[in-house]
Amino acid sequence: MAISRAQLLKELLPGLNALFGLEYSKYENEDEEIYETESSDRSFEEEVKLSGFNAAPVKDEGARISYDNAQESFTARYNHETIAMGFAITEEAMEDNLYDSLSARYTKALARAMAYTKQVKAAYPLNKGFGDYDTGDGVDLFSTSHPLVSGGTNANKPSTDADLNETSLEAAVITIAGWTDERGLLIAAKPKKLIIPPNLMFVAQRILQSDLRVGTADNDINAIKSMGVVPGGYAVNHYLTDTDAWFLMTDVPNGFKHFVRTSLETSMDGDFDTGNVRYKSRERYSFGVSDPLGAYGTSGA
Repeated sequence: MAISRAQLLKELLPGLNALFGLEYSKYENEDEEIYETESSDRSFEEEVKLSGFNAAPVKDEGARISYDNAQESFTARYNHETIAMGFAITEEAMEDNLYDSLSARYTKALARAMAYTKQVKAAYPLNKGFGDYDTGDGVDLFSTSHPLVSGGTNANKPSTDADLNETSLEAAVITIAGWTDERGLLIAAKPKKLIIPPNLMFVAQRILQSDLRVGTADNDINAIKSMGVVPGGYAVNHYLTDTDAWFLMTDVPNGFKHFVRTSLETSMDGDFDTGNVRYKSRERYSFGVSDPLGAYGTSGA
């Protein structure tokens, strides 16, 4: 009995999906070291940063309660993008029993393409954050002058960019500890993880893992390691374009966000006119920044 085209596609699809999934999972989700991931059911998402309240005052006996109003500082908007690609296997290739070899190579190549695009988009705010990526407060993502409702500023980059070393890392940790909210109240922010390009992985290993201070003959302890000031260690991001830029992700909530509108999906069909078999992959998501204090960064010296 002859097998129908519909039945053939039904039989082929699970094998292609398995190949796609295996290849896609080979690529580490390096974005997970940077972003909080949330689902979305709309075409876009908006997050409003509120100012919070001033310090609570002392209430004298019999006096009225003091009331305060939170203000909207700025709004971050996430516009979801559709990422999709596919390939076709000709009817002639199917007839000549080339399906197995072609489909395996094409499916793996498609998985690589989808994974690559996602990681490039995830790294974009870090790569462009020193001049071509503004946040909701109207200044660069990494700036020495993020404005506050109180009239002050926060800095999430050094006044003079510096290469990754013990001194520059300690200065970054101290700067982060001094951050305030929109009303000027300390928020006790702390670093979580160091994000670096491959070129800095050996430097990061020495700074974070050496028991003694790096590059000195003294017997001083390495305070960065002994105090655990970067508890998450470091993560290498292969999609950073500046070979000496480095970033500290912080514990400030709602900093860097990744919204998933439609999870990765695959499908397959046949074209009646050409006889070709087509396979495609598609997902919808967005990457962005709700609060620039989610990270501290420098482009290096």
